[in-house]
Amino acid sequence: MLKTIHATFDGMVLYPEEPVDLEPGTYMRITIEILKPAKAKTGSFLQTARSLKLEGPSDWSTNLEDYLYEPKSEISDD
Repeated sequence: MLKTIHATFDGMVLYPEEPVDLEPGTYMRITIEILKPAKAKTGSFLQTARSLKLEGPSDWSTNLEDYLYEPKSEISDD
């Protein structure tokens, strides 16, 4: 039987990414092919924030504290 699985090595142990249907104590031969991880596309915080297309009041940045924290007297316990 030949089966290909993907796994991650933590320095001591190989961790399969999917279940392996083998009985404990099964003898096997392992061939390792090192795959390059997909590079995550990175961008600046500003690029990420703009891509979210968030909408809010025009004074959001100058009055952020007012929008984040409501005074306790305005919070109702419904």
